Amino acid sequence: MKTKDSVYRRHRFPPIIIQHAVWLYYRFCLSYRDIEDLLADRGIVVSYETVRRWCNKFGPGYANRLRRQAGRCGDTWFMDEVFVRIDGERHYLYRAGDQDGDSIDIVVQKRRNKQAAKRFFPKMLKHQGQSPRRMVTDKLKSYSAAHRDVMPSVAHSTEQYENNRAEVSHEPTRQRERQMRRFKSTAQAQRFLAVQGVVLNLFRFGRHTIRAIHYRAFRGRAFEAWREATCVL
Repeated sequence: MKTKDSVYRRHRFPPIIIQHAVWLYYRFCLSYRDIEDLLADRGIVVSYETVRRWCNKFGPGYANRLRRQAGRCGDTWFMDEVFVRIDGERHYLYRAGDQDGDSIDIVVQKRRNKQAAKRFFPKMLKHQGQSPRRMVTDKLKSYSAAHRDVMPSVAHSTEQYENNRAEVSHEPTRQRERQMRRFKSTAQAQRFLAVQGVVLNLFRFGRHTIRAIHYRAFRGRAFEAWREATCVL
């Protein structure tokens, strides 16, 4: 099990500051310079480059521990793809979510064909440890072809409008893409989006659907899970 000493060894700043900076970056639509200013307002002098290194180094580890804590997602998977421009070239972002709106997995690829879908499906199965009861996609033929090869026993629906949930899930990505002035590389996009998806899962409660007292309780549990995953309890 990871401990505070093993995770933050040889870092000058306290772990609580490091994890807070990483949380700000992945939770909100902020730049590294924005976080530098927010920390400076609290008397913490740190450069935006240091914040960037913290996010790149600790973000994936935090996400992996949060994913293990959360366990499996729902049994109905909604899948969709959207194009993103990276270094002047068109790439495709494959995303899958469950019936509760939680992100299951995100993969950035250069192609939108059967081979790309077949690479995406096993990655989801590896993270979840089991197949879904049902999967929902648009009418893209590569999904159907990959479904027959990888998950033939799973019910597959391509009904019109049923996949709107997956299409709407791309909105946070578009917001960050604009704020970051596009992703600079495939590796950067994959690293950032994979961590962002897990963090948003943890802190997304549907405020408009629950009472304030329940929202505060859920938020408190989310912060406890975050502190445990970042080893600052």
